[in-house]
Amino acid sequence: MSSKKGRPSGRPTPATVPAYIAGFPPDIQSILKRIRATIRKAIPGAVESITYRVPTYKLNGRPVMYFAAFQSHIGLYPMTPPVKKKFAKELSRYKGGKGTVRLPLDEPIPYALIAKIAKYKATRV
Repeated sequence: MSSKKGRPSGRPTPATVPAYIAGFPPDIQSILKRIRATIRKAIPGAVESITYRVPTYKLNGRPVMYFAAFQSHIGLYPMTPPVKKKFAKELSRYKGGKGTVRLPLDEPIPYALIAKIAKYKATRV
């Protein structure tokens, strides 16, 4: 399904976010399309691109948020210490690393939380 890098195995790096999304099975595409729409609505001035092989949203040339699909979760990046502190209660149920949160694909995706995080991060750029 997807590689460790957040893109379908054996495929070239996509040039656009729609191309990235198109590389996944239909059920995952649906989730990714909704995450994309959620972020775009939350930070309408953001420039959308592919960076590090994944969808990226930038303001003033600086990255605000990335997302990537994996076999069993969606990763959101970067989850900085201020973000983790501000949303500690909401994020407590999700696993993650130093700068990420993993949203399991076998649970409902928290689109409202994604929007809140995107809006908050946009005020910090």
